[in-house]
Amino acid sequence: MSHRVVVVGGGVVGTSCAYYLNKSGWDVTVIDRGTIGGGSSAGNCGYVCPSHVLPLTEPGVVAEGLASLFRKDAAFKIKPRLDPALWSWLFRFARRCNERDMLQAAAGIQVLLDSSRSLYQQLMADEGLDCDWRERGLFFVYRDRKKFEAYAKTDALLGERFGRPARRFDGDAVRDLEPALKPGLAGGWHYPEDAHLRPDKLMAAWRSTVEGSGGTFLEGCAFEGFTRSQGRASAVRTSRGEIPADAFVMAAGAWTPKLNDGLGCKIPIQPGKGYSLTMPRPSICPETPMIFPESHVAVTPFAAGYRLGSTMEFAGYDESIAPARLQLLRDGAAPFLREPEAAPIESTWFGWRPMTYDGLPIIDRAPAIGNVVVAAGHNMLGLSMATGTGRLVAEILDDRPPHLDLKPYRATRF
Repeated sequence: MSHRVVVVGGGVVGTSCAYYLNKSGWDVTVIDRGTIGGGSSAGNCGYVCPSHVLPLTEPGVVAEGLASLFRKDAAFKIKPRLDPALWSWLFRFARRCNERDMLQAAAGIQVLLDSSRSLYQQLMADEGLDCDWRERGLFFVYRDRKKFEAYAKTDALLGERFGRPARRFDGDAVRDLEPALKPGLAGGWHYPEDAHLRPDKLMAAWRSTVEGSGGTFLEGCAFEGFTRSQGRASAVRTSRGEIPADAFVMAAGAWTPKLNDGLGCKIPIQPGKGYSLTMPRPSICPETPMIFPESHVAVTPFAAGYRLGSTMEFAGYDESIAPARLQLLRDGAAPFLREPEAAPIESTWFGWRPMTYDGLPIIDRAPAIGNVVVAAGHNMLGLSMATGTGRLVAEILDDRPPHLDLKPYRATRF
């Protein structure tokens, strides 16, 4: 007899949980207040990047962030407002901006990224998902020589401590790897083990795979709370009625704190707003995904499209799309690429990244409701960490030994 599970949240993490639970024999229903894959899982840059080991809490980032608040063209922005939860989050974030805490978080980030990278490879082999999966690495490209050289210290740390060294390209040698770049750049660092895909195609194909194995996805089905009995949840209350189940997964991304229905733990997630522009491929189109750290703009080529993305805005759950923030993406790519954009713009997008102040996700049973697992707070790495998270959630609910140590992701650590 199969057990029933309801996954709250139809983004990439929730869909991954559904996939691995379904593979483990669970009868799975995924609910989402909007559309499946319609939040941050739709318009992100599609990176599966084991190179992103280090959390945002790097030494010196606070001073850099404060300085950027006074620049109109800065990728980082905080919307001024009276929000005690935000200021408490920022204070705790600032306290962790030191080498010890950074490296401690990085250890937990790395094993989940590495697991997920391997599981994506297996997923593509097993399911043949049509999602533009490509293994071209990720290229960090610089204009400023001093900043390019300064990154050498970070690359050395990634290579020596985490086994993730980059290949260095000086000056116009960057164009040997990526001819779409302009001449005269300072250099770049290429991480060959990274991969990328088209997120909206991944979500459609992954959903279809789960549905083909008996899973159910319900859109426009908002979570309203749990029905409980003897310290356990017996059903979720939704805008479309109650759905009974034996277990539940909270994978609602940045919305998770608003859905914390007596889970018995703090969920210190702040929504970090990001933007992207999707358009046809330029006639001189990159083939390698790239990040331009000086402008904090990311570029992703797809088989039949092209995306500029990034920025980080702490503006609460503001649903507006600011034209000035979109312009930052264009302005940030223009100094690097021979043809930085194409017309027409097919979509303008924003999404809320679920940011924790220590840079690590929560993957754990809820302390107050043992048959509820929280899988949220993946910061800017939800896509990159999704497969490892989904497998861990299935292992937790199956009471199997987890393939990774769960300690870094405990819900009780805050």
